[in-house]
Amino acid sequence: MNPFPGAGILAFIIFCVCVATTVAGGLLAVFTVRIIRSVCGLALCCIGLAGLYYFLHSPFLALMEILIYVGAVCVTIIFAVMLAEPEENVSREGRARDLVWMVSAVLLAGVVFYAVSRLGLSGPWPAPPAPPGDASVKAIGISLLTTYSLAFELISLVLLVAILGALVIARSGRTKP
Repeated sequence: MNPFPGAGILAFIIFCVCVATTVAGGLLAVFTVRIIRSVCGLALCCIGLAGLYYFLHSPFLALMEILIYVGAVCVTIIFAVMLAEPEENVSREGRARDLVWMVSAVLLAGVVFYAVSRLGLSGPWPAPPAPPGDASVKAIGISLLTTYSLAFELISLVLLVAILGALVIARSGRTKP
């Protein structure tokens, strides 16, 4: 007997909230005019995606989604916007061209989605060769600090260089003498 009779409904509600957050953030990122609102939409979309990862019992991926995409990529985009020169207003021809590209991208995404769904549903799926090992956060942390320690250190060096580059650009300011 299930000690939590409403757990299935609660799980469905949590899943729907995560999906709605992801879709709303994606729509905000795509259809807003201001770049800062687009970045906020991207962050909201990534938070919803992290919720879906957590819902699928992958807390490490959920945490990395928030740390990398929301914490690093969105902040980097905001810094780039702050450091960029203000641009002139876009003409109506530019907006019409952007709309054509957007409609083309949506149609292409629809065709690709249809093709992948037809291929994925029509063929037999092979069974996995072996059950996966321990995929806990502790096991991932141990493998990052033992087996993959060189790659982990190289990533930290790349992030350090990116931070230093951002500081150099920020110090010189928007306009150079």
